[in-house]
Amino acid sequence: MYKDSPGLFGLLKTNRDFSKKESWGKNQFNSSFPASLCCYLASKNIDANYLSIQNGNYSPAVIKIKDVFGISANSKDLYFAFEAQHTPFQKYIVGTLPRTDIVIQKESTGECLAGLEVKLTALPDNTTCDLEEHLYGSEIVVRPDTIVYLACSLALNSNKKLSEYLGEIEIEDWSDAAQVLPHIDSIISAIEKISLATEKYQTPFLLQPVWKTVGKSPELAEQCLDIFVWSDAGFCNFISKIANKNSKANKITRQTRTVIWLYKMLKDFEEHGKFDHAEIIDNLSYNTKNDKAFASAGNITNRYMLTERLEKPIIAKSEIKNIILGGGQNMLSPERRFDAIIFNSPELFKP
Repeated sequence: MYKDSPGLFGLLKTNRDFSKKESWGKNQFNSSFPASLCCYLASKNIDANYLSIQNGNYSPAVIKIKDVFGISANSKDLYFAFEAQHTPFQKYIVGTLPRTDIVIQKESTGECLAGLEVKLTALPDNTTCDLEEHLYGSEIVVRPDTIVYLACSLALNSNKKLSEYLGEIEIEDWSDAAQVLPHIDSIISAIEKISLATEKYQTPFLLQPVWKTVGKSPELAEQCLDIFVWSDAGFCNFISKIANKNSKANKITRQTRTVIWLYKMLKDFEEHGKFDHAEIIDNLSYNTKNDKAFASAGNITNRYMLTERLEKPIIAKSEIKNIILGGGQNMLSPERRFDAIIFNSPELFKP
């Protein structure tokens, strides 16, 4: 069917029509291509990298795509709903549940099997492009809505034992950084403990595909594509490790604020069975914009993602034509960046 119509491998049933150009915009491609890449890995019987809690510690492992989706990637009942609500989480939320990047559903029943955040990231980023390849890393930028979904996932998978890890932290005004900072070590430690305690119940949460270039050039590496999957517990642990535990700090960083958001969401869930994510995010801003939760550069993420497949991704660039099908590449509308044009036009500077 792809010979005459643009498409992506494995995405046969979806709420996007890949015969239309609007389905190939940047925001659409950045979630649909990773879903297709997952299907392609499954067709080759290749597991994804799994950034998760193993034997009581954070550690990379592997996971089958079937276990990421909650259904076989070649099932006729598989349906991809992009930019949709993972409705099983609505019960934990006061107000409207945000949308997530991909909701995996059974077409026959509409049952939601998985809700996945997606971050398609370049490898290396500008903090690691001049380093040796084993030190390459990808920057990840996280939305506030991602933290809402993380809180919901942890609430679902906590086995109802959150209270023993959250402790008795009493803060009168959570919007006042001066009241929160003295407790910051306890807050971060609580989130770390929760991440380790939910190992048995952890589930795939965030897809972070990487596309690798030759250094900072626009040329793809020979082995250029791979999928990294963060579990909810693994991502929770990562956030706890990059937050600043210093109670004497002058301000609350974005990473630290994210841990506070997560703690407050889980605390409210434990006490009331629901949490008001909009109120928490709006009120606990600490004089920093809420356009993103946080960003973490490649020189930080490298140590958490480092595997042989980060240095040498498993899919070759020659295979991209097996993923983008039916002339779909001609439907893409890449951003026109002046710096990229200058960088790729050396002839402009010849005498």
